[in-house]
Amino acid sequence: MCHVFILLVFYLLLKSPVGSQPMQSPHLSFPWSRLRLPRYIIPLHYHLHLHPNLTTLSFSGSVRIQIHVENNTNWVVLHSKGLQISKATVLDENLVLPVLHNPSHEQAAIFSPRVLSRGHKYFLYIEFGAELGDGFYGFYKSTYRMSTGETRTLASTHFEPTSARMAFPCFDEPSFKANYSVRIRRSPEHISLSNMPIVSKTVELNDGLLEDHFAVSVRMSTYLVAFIICDFKSVSATTSSGIKVSIYAAPEKWQQTHYALEVAVKMMDFFEKYFNILYPLPKQDLIAIPDFQSGAMENWGLTTYRETSLLFDPLTSSVSDKLYVTMVIGHELAHQWFGNLVTMEWWNDIWLNEGFARYMEYISVEATYPELRVEEYLLTTCFAAVGRDSYDSSRPISSSAESPTQIKEMFDTVSYNKGACVLHMLRYFLTDDVFQSGIVRYLRKYSYSNAHNQDLWDSLANVKTHTKDKLHVEFMSGKYCYSSSQASKNAYLFAGEHLDLTAMMNTWTLQKGIPLIIVSRNGYLWHIPLTYKTNMSTTIHRHMMTTHTDSVDIGEGVGWVKVNTDMTGYYMVHYEGSGWDEMTKLLREDHTALSYKDRTHLIHNAFQLVTGGQLLLNKALDLIDYLRSETHTVPLLEGLGYLEAFYRLVEKRNTYILRFFRDVIDQQMWSDRGSVSERRLRSEVLSLACHLDDPPCLERASQTFRDWLLSNGTLNLPTDVAETVYSVGARDEHGWASLFHTYTISLSEAQKEKILSALASSRDTSKLHRYTDSLVKMRNYTKNINKLPCKREKGKISHSTIFSRQNIIIGTTGHFSSPEELTDVQLFFESIKEQASQLRATQVALDNVQKNVLWVQRNLGTLRNWLDEQMK
Repeated sequence: MCHVFILLVFYLLLKSPVGSQPMQSPHLSFPWSRLRLPRYIIPLHYHLHLHPNLTTLSFSGSVRIQIHVENNTNWVVLHSKGLQISKATVLDENLVLPVLHNPSHEQAAIFSPRVLSRGHKYFLYIEFGAELGDGFYGFYKSTYRMSTGETRTLASTHFEPTSARMAFPCFDEPSFKANYSVRIRRSPEHISLSNMPIVSKTVELNDGLLEDHFAVSVRMSTYLVAFIICDFKSVSATTSSGIKVSIYAAPEKWQQTHYALEVAVKMMDFFEKYFNILYPLPKQDLIAIPDFQSGAMENWGLTTYRETSLLFDPLTSSVSDKLYVTMVIGHELAHQWFGNLVTMEWWNDIWLNEGFARYMEYISVEATYPELRVEEYLLTTCFAAVGRDSYDSSRPISSSAESPTQIKEMFDTVSYNKGACVLHMLRYFLTDDVFQSGIVRYLRKYSYSNAHNQDLWDSLANVKTHTKDKLHVEFMSGKYCYSSSQASKNAYLFAGEHLDLTAMMNTWTLQKGIPLIIVSRNGYLWHIPLTYKTNMSTTIHRHMMTTHTDSVDIGEGVGWVKVNTDMTGYYMVHYEGSGWDEMTKLLREDHTALSYKDRTHLIHNAFQLVTGGQLLLNKALDLIDYLRSETHTVPLLEGLGYLEAFYRLVEKRNTYILRFFRDVIDQQMWSDRGSVSERRLRSEVLSLACHLDDPPCLERASQTFRDWLLSNGTLNLPTDVAETVYSVGARDEHGWASLFHTYTISLSEAQKEKILSALASSRDTSKLHRYTDSLVKMRNYTKNINKLPCKREKGKISHSTIFSRQNIIIGTTGHFSSPEELTDVQLFFESIKEQASQLRATQVALDNVQKNVLWVQRNLGTLRNWLDEQMK
């Protein structure tokens, strides 16, 4: 096996925040020892004034916080990280008070010599300043390049989960909701944006600066506050309910904002109807930030995006790019209700935000853009969750998290993907109407407040139905009116069985892992809403499984049983005895007897069971032999993915894969014609064929690349195959250099992403060093690091650059499968134990490598023998 050059690149910057206090007292010690703030001071209203200086790359400001005191105290404890606090007062603005700092907890404490009395309100006034950040959190600087070569600077914010404290002193926990009045001072060549619109005419100051005053915000958590100073241009439109929607981007990219505007208006209209709650702000801005770490952020009224998550260029963006932009916008706008209007009480339940928003991507896009066939991607989301959940290092959906590091790690596959898939199972179980009405009830009851898991279950359980299982809900003056009393509280009718929803859902959210259903024709404590279908009818049968063993009467003469119909349930299924042979026979003889989702689920299920040691590899390989006659994109790509993984393990035997999929490869056109599914298949299949050095593919890609070079980059490549063409072109020196140059001057982020991926796929280590040294900021590195060829050096893993992203830690080790590589990873993590001790990602990475090593030990011989038989 060829070992490649892996740069295990992550960086843990352990910098203590700088803080200066206006007054120190040798007789005072910090009054609070816990990570979470005390509850005896409640913020009500922040009056925030900021002056960012884009020349000195610093900012100054003041905040006047109205607070309510719950207990008599002399201390106000709040969050502050990296801020130079120059003045703090309470009661008497002429009396500057002592400020103490606890950098390890990112807290500041202000001492008042007069007792702040219980039941009273006070104003806390603080002046502060800091440098604009170099990273992607807090109040940070970003730059972009004009076509003239000029570099321009902007300042933007990203506060979730715990970085508002880097921009202004605040009570930086999600349950401390408050109103915000923001004023921003700026130079005339810039504009400023915040959560709310500018409330009155901009004020001209004596020093040539301007000051914008924004309207008072609704009550919200600190992590949703946002402000941006830039020189961007925008396009705007109005929703059916009168909300102004604007898309902002760098001046030379505003032409790429029109599709996002169309999507955002459609999505706002959809969510207002789906949630039956009007959007409470007068405007919704969406802005593309050049330097942005995550995909996007749901700041209320001012959502921020990576440029590739918002901008769409018809000439260079593929259909997959279009779907991605649509889904990301759907995700962030769903948050405006689920997350912003109602927020989790604490970060242990972040899945209530992110799992729901991930699931609403599918519901919203399917409703507004059905031609994009977004439902075909839901299985992939659930498969990713199953893969993570199969590790010992997985965690429950709702998990403890206290420190900022632990909280950041909650934004993972479990919260997003597993959360979405469990909600999908719940929706399918309750029916669409009951699920939707329960969600509306939850949002109305907890608007502008915080909630827990239990609150969601209670809201869903209080939706009542007619005996005919028809939902009847009327919306009257913002309240519900129910016309039926037939259904009992906290109980649902599921195949004739009354169920406790809370007990059921606690089994899915409070314990880790995924249940395995072993199906035996003769015959885990989870509450599992079981579904199945047989060859005897098209009916989907339902049964609630609440014991370790159970039996279901499937009737006489049944030939086959497929459990977990369309993978609507989050559980694995193993067919004992001849069960898998029956599935294999069915697929070979009449694969269309099962839906494409069921066929895809069988493939994924089988290979997951191989990994777990429950099924022999040759059984799973026999199952996918039917793919020669498969025509649907989703099961084809699922089977192709496993074969591609095996290619890496077995002396790179590309001949079998190319022969197996010859017909599928030859059917692909080098164009953008066809349905979304056909175009997705074309992109994936041709990419793999050229990667496997298929001569016809390489010849066509090389000629297309030469034509593109001769046109001086003016030829518009088919967007669905552009990345494949670039990747083949990057194999020689001239092609790689040409792409590098195009990357530096292109104004299309979609094109730049494809070029970046192509540059990373080079097999020349000298080019890769140039790539890592010259091109990569963290925002792009994390996406393309896994494509870098890698080389394991004996006794160590080389790392030239270090980053702190957990997906890099997991992704770069994902293909390691030898005992030597496992030892190297263990030694590396041991060498950085102090920095990595709080990172769950290191254990996930180790689990992954251990799983790969065990898989190879169990199955490599079988795989080789099976391939030899197939090649005869």
